[in-house]
Amino acid sequence: MADALPQEQRFLDALRRDDWPASDQEHGLDEVGLDAAALIELFESQLISRHLDLEARRLQARGEGFYTIGSAGHEGSAAIARAFRAGDPAFLHYRDAAFLIERSRAVANQTPIRDLLLSFVAAAADPISGGRHKVLGSKALHIPPQTSTIASHLPKAIGAAHSLGLWRRLGGGGEWPADSVVICSFGDASFNHATAQGALNAAGWAAFQGAPMPLVLVCEDNGLGVSMPTPPGWIAASMRARPGIHYLAGDGLDLLDTWRAARAAAHIARSRRQPVFLHLRCVRLYGHAGSDAEQAYRSAARITADEARDPLLVSAGLLRRHGLLSVDEIAERYRAIGEQVAREAEAAVGQPKLTRAQEVLASIVPPPRAGSRQAWQGEVDATPAPMARLINQTLARLMACYPHLVMAGEDIGRKGGVYGVTQRLQARFGPHRVIDTLLDEQSILGLGIGLAQSGLVPILEIQFLAYLHNAEDQLRGEAATLSFFSCGQYTNPMVVRIAGLGYQKGFGGHFHNDNAIAVLRDIPGLLVACPSGGVEAVGLLQEAVRLADEEQRVVVILEPIARYHGRDLLEEGDERACGVDPGPDYRLPVGTLGQWGEGRDLAIVGYGNGISLSRRAAVRLAAEGIAVRIIDLRWLTAIDHAALHERVADCARVLVVDECRRSGSLSEELITGLVERGMAGERLARLTAEDSFIALGPAATLTLPSVDGIVELARQLVGRAIAPGTSAS
Repeated sequence: MADALPQEQRFLDALRRDDWPASDQEHGLDEVGLDAAALIELFESQLISRHLDLEARRLQARGEGFYTIGSAGHEGSAAIARAFRAGDPAFLHYRDAAFLIERSRAVANQTPIRDLLLSFVAAAADPISGGRHKVLGSKALHIPPQTSTIASHLPKAIGAAHSLGLWRRLGGGGEWPADSVVICSFGDASFNHATAQGALNAAGWAAFQGAPMPLVLVCEDNGLGVSMPTPPGWIAASMRARPGIHYLAGDGLDLLDTWRAARAAAHIARSRRQPVFLHLRCVRLYGHAGSDAEQAYRSAARITADEARDPLLVSAGLLRRHGLLSVDEIAERYRAIGEQVAREAEAAVGQPKLTRAQEVLASIVPPPRAGSRQAWQGEVDATPAPMARLINQTLARLMACYPHLVMAGEDIGRKGGVYGVTQRLQARFGPHRVIDTLLDEQSILGLGIGLAQSGLVPILEIQFLAYLHNAEDQLRGEAATLSFFSCGQYTNPMVVRIAGLGYQKGFGGHFHNDNAIAVLRDIPGLLVACPSGGVEAVGLLQEAVRLADEEQRVVVILEPIARYHGRDLLEEGDERACGVDPGPDYRLPVGTLGQWGEGRDLAIVGYGNGISLSRRAAVRLAAEGIAVRIIDLRWLTAIDHAALHERVADCARVLVVDECRRSGSLSEELITGLVERGMAGERLARLTAEDSFIALGPAATLTLPSVDGIVELARQLVGRAIAPGTSAS
């Protein structure tokens, strides 16, 4: 052990002296129901985890390893793994390597040391992420990989727990057995994050009403959030009286007490189908991560005191006091595991890395799977109807054709949605398939992610676009990344319907009229669609559900609120905004463009409300002898720029009408795409919304594109060239 790192020395010194700290609670093996062989195996899992942490630091020092946030001090999670079934889904804290290692014992042909080392060195052969990130995860072990976004995995764990009861209502099936328990672990600092608090509230809210919620939330409390201490007693005081949730505590430094508490938590969650908050005392060793110099913010005395609480010291003491292993036997296990880890680390270092951008991108789009659509047996209503009614009819048809499709959102059930779009669907399909949620967009999206990971196909509703912004990380950091970080082994296919954009009349300001969509278009792998009318809404919605069901995609449909109930287009009473349901087989695939007119004087490219504005403007321009062609994008991501260029190339001028903000807008990409394909800049212009929030009342449309604005700019374009890239509102 001459090359022992400084962090190892305390364990080696204790081994030499045979001097070990006592547990705060001395349990007997028979008392907690654990046999001697099991305790030895738990200790060995702890040793493997610790040696992997130490090896990660050696690899980093050599420039061969990356992202060395470790599990030292949290190795008690091995006992949690043993207390649950190997098939129980586990959404793990990034310090729970010992959990994964211990669970590997219960599943044949597992190589956790090799697998974790491949992750450390970002090897392409890493079986979970393919070298894209250091994550704890395994398909065989039912451990979906988590990013390190603070607490962001809690909402989907609640969705996964809810799915277990839902699958029972649906007659069986799903990713996990119906009597499973979902495990979700996190740190004490994450406990304070709004995402965690919202998830805890959602779990208690559901359980308080009697909804099955077989969930164990494990808070590993090491008393630190990087440099900020957690107030002693804060977690317990916050959770002991939380309605709907059972509170249990255990000593995460003591394997026997952790086993005792974890078994009790598993029993409550599995037998009562109720959530449990398992609060475990832990310690953080070696700093927050490999680059963290904790001496800068913690006293030497405090660091030394924590090192004395090392769970490996406590575990070795348990083995010695129970007479299970001699000092030499402990030393031999420590040495042999260390040598094995070192050997496998050298082998991992030599494994190929990702070397091409295409390799990195390969898992952003999930793999296809067999669909579950059944043939539509009903009739299609041929009555012309506005967008809201056509969406309602389509949702009803989709619910009938896809037996595992589930809808969820605030007010969508009994009320039928704020705008009546989901009327009567809950009465027809039941509250278990049309779920009224609490008012929390993070919980709504997390619910959908968890449902999707269980094998369901969720359609979620976010009531207003502005309400998405406090929950967008559930799409960015969770939904869209899962395939990427798991090489497509885990997916969460879903459709998110969001009512948004501007031009609403008689409603509030920017929270109900919101045109900020840049965040959606910036998420790799996420598909975003926007219908301009009811028929387009049917085609996009039916394609979105097919994409989720067969291609496992995450799709957002941005529905223009102002078009929901509009019946007229050019003049009052013309009902040209109404459409006839095109039927169950009508779909608009990604990149499919719509078109009105064949004019060659001017092509107008737009989407959503911009299409109805442009169609009104086109009538006025036609009266002046200007022949217009209107191109409806429909899809706001994965745009087929070659197809768009082909549609407008024979037009003298091209005007992009973008109802969203000038900066970070879709029009920037569209203009760039046309220029890159050889179109001269002087032929192009864009009309966008101002970089402003939307005001109230008569001022609501002042910062948005208008019919008058389109007509005026079109006249300038056709009459004479204007400055390239001109933007106006």
